Amino acid sequence: MAQQELNPKKIIPIAIIVAAIILLLISWSSITITIDAGHGGVLFRRFGGGIQLDKTYGEGFHFIAPWNKMYIYEVRQQEVAEEMNVLSSNGLEIQVDVSAWYQPSYENLGNLHSKIGTNYLNRVVIPSLRSSARSVVGRYIPEQIYSTKRDAIQDEIFQETKKLLDEKNVQLNQVLIRSIKLPPSIKEAIESKLKQEQLTLEYEFKLEKASKEAERQKIEAEGKARANDIINASLTDRILREKGIEATLKLSQSQNTKVVVIGNSKDGLPLILGDTK
Repeated sequence: MAQQELNPKKIIPIAIIVAAIILLLISWSSITITIDAGHGGVLFRRFGGGIQLDKTYGEGFHFIAPWNKMYIYEVRQQEVAEEMNVLSSNGLEIQVDVSAWYQPSYENLGNLHSKIGTNYLNRVVIPSLRSSARSVVGRYIPEQIYSTKRDAIQDEIFQETKKLLDEKNVQLNQVLIRSIKLPPSIKEAIESKLKQEQLTLEYEFKLEKASKEAERQKIEAEGKARANDIINASLTDRILREKGIEATLKLSQSQNTKVVVIGNSKDGLPLILGDTK
């Protein structure tokens, strides 16, 4: 039986398909990208104008041209803590531990990558936090920093840092002062002063309470005195005689009354004599 000749028209398409499959398998990792949860992608188009500024690639599977590159950013909230030495308004060195909650601006991820890059934490976040903390703390004296103005200082650091980072396409969510450390001698002096102020406030409270009680008693006494004056002014001789007559009549009706003597006493009222058993 004669060997059948191979038809080139059939072999060539098959060879092309096989080659394409092999090429696809080899280049698969360079033409596909998977973006994990909580991350976003920025595409760099090598022959298409560089960074794609108008689009952030979301989570999931994506195809890209093999000559392009995808840069991945974590877009979830992150935290950075900084412990730094700062100067108060009177030149005293204070150790402040501050943390910031931040994340890249998702919609502006392309601009962030184009202008700053993946190392934006060290390039803009930390420097902005340090600069704002030093600027704000430098407006206050140690006593205010340690006690009365801590919340205000924290809010001011947040506002100033946020203003800087908004311009850099980084979203700042919160700034927290975790601790403030003063030199031991200054700390003891402040705590002693605060204790004395507390004792003074307590003493003033007691004085105020005693003063209010004295005022209350005075008002009560004056009220009773006015009431007695009104009653005394209304008790004329005629009213007293009428009251006496009413009392005499009630006594005369009592079972304990023995003898009733009708007559005029010194005050003009009847006399009742008798004994009770």
